[in-house]
Amino acid sequence: MEVSTPRTLKLTLAYDGTEFVGWQRQAEGVSIQGLVEDALSTIEGRRVTIAGAGRTDAGVHALGQIASVRLAHALDTASLRRALNSMLPADVRVLAVEEVAEGFHARYAARAKTYRYYVANSDVASPFERRYVWHVAHPLAVEPMARAAPALEGRHDFSGFQAAGSATATTVRTILSSTLRIAGDEDAFWRPARLPVDPSGGRGRLLVYEVTGDGFLRHMVRTVVGTLVEIGAGRRDAGAIGAVIASRDRHSAGPTAPACGLCLVRIAFDP
Repeated sequence: MEVSTPRTLKLTLAYDGTEFVGWQRQAEGVSIQGLVEDALSTIEGRRVTIAGAGRTDAGVHALGQIASVRLAHALDTASLRRALNSMLPADVRVLAVEEVAEGFHARYAARAKTYRYYVANSDVASPFERRYVWHVAHPLAVEPMARAAPALEGRHDFSGFQAAGSATATTVRTILSSTLRIAGDEDAFWRPARLPVDPSGGRGRLLVYEVTGDGFLRHMVRTVVGTLVEIGAGRRDAGAIGAVIASRDRHSAGPTAPACGLCLVRIAFDP
């Protein structure tokens, strides 16, 4: 190991979460954190621990996960990125390695996280997108879903959208934006095979729910999506989101959407 003065590094990662137990290292199963820590430990010659900004669950993907680590190895950042990618499986990539201020900690420095959830509303879903969307075959009315989504914005107690049995110091979070739209060209990377649109039936569309907040409860985004889909299916009215927030009761919300449609897109830090 070539030793230099210890430095703090910021890693930007992307991964297909399908085969993993989530970001966080666990007693059983393969995690993203465990894979990256093992690779860094091999390079460093000692046990290395990294801090992730977001703890994605099993099956959840990331385009812009951020992690921080302290390393003493003198390898330059570009060479370190190449070394890590040569050691990691193809469904986990280090996109960038940057040297940052000594006190930077990915988890505590994060100020906002943005997630997207993809719903393929079509009779048939492409086999090439099945790992990245929730396929909903029955027709969905997009307009009431889009009207309902902004009801999450603001600072609220989101107990009603938290996974049952979860424990956290507080269930209050601030949601900065919450929108639902039909996918556009900016989402083409996520959908290599587009299905024909049926304008009369409202199917053959890829729906995108995007939410930005200072933090999220366990399964919160997926439960919001499950509730929005029930609104689109006509089983709830557009005011259901506000009603769930007011109830603070998980039983009042819709089902938890599958993990496969969820992606951590980006994380914002103070300038």
